[in-house]
Amino acid sequence: MKKYTRREFVKTGVAGVSAVSAGLVFTGAAKAAEIDQVVLGDTGMKTSRLALGTGYNGWKRESAFTRAGIDQFLKVARHAYDRGITLIDTADLYGTHTFTRELFKEVPRDNFQVLTKIWTLDNDWNKVVPVNETLNRFKKELGTEYFDIVLLHCMQNGSWITEKESMRDQLSKAKQSGEVKKVGVSCHNIDALRIAATDPWVDIILARINPQQFSMDGTPEEIMQILKTAKSNGKGVIGMKIYGAGKIKDSEHRTQSLKYVLNSGNVHAITIGMDKTEHVDDTIQQMALITKS
Repeated sequence: MKKYTRREFVKTGVAGVSAVSAGLVFTGAAKAAEIDQVVLGDTGMKTSRLALGTGYNGWKRESAFTRAGIDQFLKVARHAYDRGITLIDTADLYGTHTFTRELFKEVPRDNFQVLTKIWTLDNDWNKVVPVNETLNRFKKELGTEYFDIVLLHCMQNGSWITEKESMRDQLSKAKQSGEVKKVGVSCHNIDALRIAATDPWVDIILARINPQQFSMDGTPEEIMQILKTAKSNGKGVIGMKIYGAGKIKDSEHRTQSLKYVLNSGNVHAITIGMDKTEHVDDTIQQMALITKS
């Protein structure tokens, strides 16, 4: 199967895009807005401001994408790439590693920044093993020899810094060897987030943030203040749950949430679960209008 550069994708893919949003129309060969690139804090890592989230309604290595099937995933992922999205937000929890590997058969893996996450608890679908064993499995599942970002997934208390010390040390070794470029945590607790904002080990933070306080760890004001601290400490801050895990449904409130997060100055990039091409188009168009206003 032929591998395409992003330029080739744009030439062949964007011509088919038709989108109407806020009075702007893109049809035929007209070039639709593309998402811009940003640097994640002081990490030096450059990536798209918007990530393709692959874990919508995800649990036990399943998600909306795995249930829809590989063809739908590839359709959306190719389209996202056409529109400038290079950050892929995946995780062991979502079951989308092997789906992402199929994308790399068409688009070179080095064209993307791959963010994945390690589940750190034993349960009915996961057995905690040494980090190097987990990373070796991830390599096979994703078809890659390195990871741009690896996070400890779903930290739920302020004690993670000591409870996950062994995993942190093992990830540090993987970072030193070049197997992992950046490390960090995704947080589902305000104390966990506070620790991450100041901990020197953390390069990247994935944090829940929206102005309606859906699926969050504190008030929007509390969370935003912590993210401000994280940014001032050079962390790369990626916002998640921008649409409140699907609870923010109408267009007006989604736009308000995007504006709140993007205009805060405290979030470098965001990840949104987009399992249809029209979701990609709508989000990018709204973000373009917000960031250019």
